[in-house]
Amino acid sequence: MDSINSRIANELGVRPQQVAAAVALLDEGSTVPFIARYRKEVTGSLDDTQLRNLEERLRYLRELDERRASIIASIEEQGKLTPELAREINLADTKTRLEDLYLPYKQKRRTKGQIALEAGLGELADALFADPSLTPETEAERFIDAEKGFADTKAVLEGAKYILMERFAEDADLLAKLRDFLKHNATLSARVVPGKENEGAKFSDYFEHDEILKNTPSHRALAIFRGRNEGILSIALKVGDEAPGSMHPGETMIGERFGIDNRGRAADKWLGEVVRWTWKVKLYTHLETDLLGELRDKAEDEAISVFARNLHDLLLAAPAGPRATLALDPGLRTGCKVAVVDATGKLLDTATVYPHAPRNDWDGTLAILARLCAKHGVDLIAIGNGTASRETDKLAGELIKKVPGLKLTKIMVSEAGASVYSASELAAKEFPDLDVSLRGAVSIARRLQDPLAELVKIEPKAIGVGQYQHDVSQLKLARSLDAVVEDCVNAVGVDVNTASAALL
Repeated sequence: MDSINSRIANELGVRPQQVAAAVALLDEGSTVPFIARYRKEVTGSLDDTQLRNLEERLRYLRELDERRASIIASIEEQGKLTPELAREINLADTKTRLEDLYLPYKQKRRTKGQIALEAGLGELADALFADPSLTPETEAERFIDAEKGFADTKAVLEGAKYILMERFAEDADLLAKLRDFLKHNATLSARVVPGKENEGAKFSDYFEHDEILKNTPSHRALAIFRGRNEGILSIALKVGDEAPGSMHPGETMIGERFGIDNRGRAADKWLGEVVRWTWKVKLYTHLETDLLGELRDKAEDEAISVFARNLHDLLLAAPAGPRATLALDPGLRTGCKVAVVDATGKLLDTATVYPHAPRNDWDGTLAILARLCAKHGVDLIAIGNGTASRETDKLAGELIKKVPGLKLTKIMVSEAGASVYSASELAAKEFPDLDVSLRGAVSIARRLQDPLAELVKIEPKAIGVGQYQHDVSQLKLARSLDAVVEDCVNAVGVDVNTASAALL
């Protein structure tokens, strides 16, 4: 635990004692806002951003330690844990490195290499690897055994090849080197699946798309992954010269790692094939899956953090304050919904007016609105930014001219998520007798008065200020957005006399 604390302290640039104090509070069930606001003296004034990062890293490093313990137990059970391996496992600082080290000891289905080992071909593989001057076909003859499934020299040499391939492909240092090489040099290549050109027209930008993997921005990566999930695009990682007959940089690195190069000795050609197959069959697909998974995770994290920033800005938009407000929720055929709330957000009056096509009752609407404004001493007009909002804005402009004595001000308000709120259980409790469409207008009025108090009633995802929100991990997204709401409410505080139940 101390090592986790000191590692987090290093990453955040704070003292280990601050981290230890924060971890103890989190473990007791304290929330980040509570610690940030009321336990400053204990944590040495860590702010909510530092605490959120600390909480995230703590979760990751604890999961890493749990996995480390179970891997050590598993290898120990097999009787294969050496002091060197134990040291490597204890030094592993990412989940990827841990899994690479565990790969040779993982319980797998019986592979071709294992079957060959059971048939005693390990000796042949070791001999050819150690001394490439031996002739593979001659050496293989004494291992022919039809009963074990190796009826001729071709089958025997294939078995020996799989033994070496599996050994090479499970070398943790080689994996780390190749992964790093691909990460910095690979190209992400997207192609349209033949025959899907019309169906997938919205992905046409990616039908012939190549870009450097490490430079791919999150929004493009998520678009490409969505295209693949919908069966429109195929994705691959490419590197180096892909021309037939040319040696792939990955093969060169495997050869260097195990001292294999073609000097014209009897077994060199066979060993060269082992290297080529190790890359093509074993390592390339494995690493491609890993790196695409990593790209996806990174893109998801970026998309979630953009969503979180946008939500933060929206929640902390400047409130208009306690002023009587008339809200217009624009609509054409179904009319504009009108709601009037007093300075504390209490609903006073509602109406439905039809200023736009097909009814075009412009003057009648102006008369109704002027009457409502005068009756309730309205100060502000909030206009939802949905369908027909421009026409409705023009209507509000004429209303202001019509009743100059009231000194009205009109403001356009985002209505994102208002329909979700109006059909929610919370809205039904607040306004049991009010029509669903009128509840949306009430929400628009209150959003202008106090965005935070009103928007916390809506599930953050429904506010719709993010990209690809349905493509990312819903658990991670919910965790991040809930944290934003918590931090915003914590930063501003609430007026207990007017706060909604959701806000409290």
